[in-house]
Amino acid sequence: MILIDPFITKNPKTPKELKDLVKIGKVDLILVTHGHGDHVGDTAALAKSTGAKVAVNADFGHTLGTLGVVPYKQLMRFNKCGPIKPLGDGITVTMVRAEHSSEFVYADSSGTKVNHPGGEPAGYIVELENGFKVYHAGDTGVFADMRFIAEYYRPDLALLSIGGHFTMDPAHAAYAVKNLLKTKTVIPIHYGTFPPLKGTPEQFKAALGDFPTQVIVMQPGDKRTF
Repeated sequence: MILIDPFITKNPKTPKELKDLVKIGKVDLILVTHGHGDHVGDTAALAKSTGAKVAVNADFGHTLGTLGVVPYKQLMRFNKCGPIKPLGDGITVTMVRAEHSSEFVYADSSGTKVNHPGGEPAGYIVELENGFKVYHAGDTGVFADMRFIAEYYRPDLALLSIGGHFTMDPAHAAYAVKNLLKTKTVIPIHYGTFPPLKGTPEQFKAALGDFPTQVIVMQPGDKRTF
């Protein structure tokens, strides 16, 4: 199993019955897009309990390793455009650009919260064994190189933030799809968890208009096969 930004136990949208990390089962790989708490989430606990590898930008990897959040032996530090095969030959992960910020707030031994470097934010292209490609954009605004991502990686599915305030709102996400990515299938993410994230899937669909992209709205615990 691959998890991306496992914000579970402290996520206000996670139902109580889904907050038991043990029930997730075997985790092989955790991808973290950037250092913010609602994305690092339960990475440390899951890495400890499952032994999963944690793949992350090289600088933030040093932060996690130095602070002892994730043991260095479980970290896979890499950077943009350098594809890795973290689980053997079957799956390829490529880090791509995201237009956002990144810092890691961590409590020291006295309980005082200190800001630490989070490296550069990122998105990920995950190519599965059958060639199906998933683009998880992370927290990002629109950027022109999304066209490169579309042309070079040709993702089959995109997970795009629509909440606004800290990321794209529905209108910006729709612009990215219609003019840059042109992905056939999109799952909207990063909305509705906190009050500033006001964008909704309905607004996203309205902004897409008649553009031929399938929008799949997922709820906590939902499963989808592609």
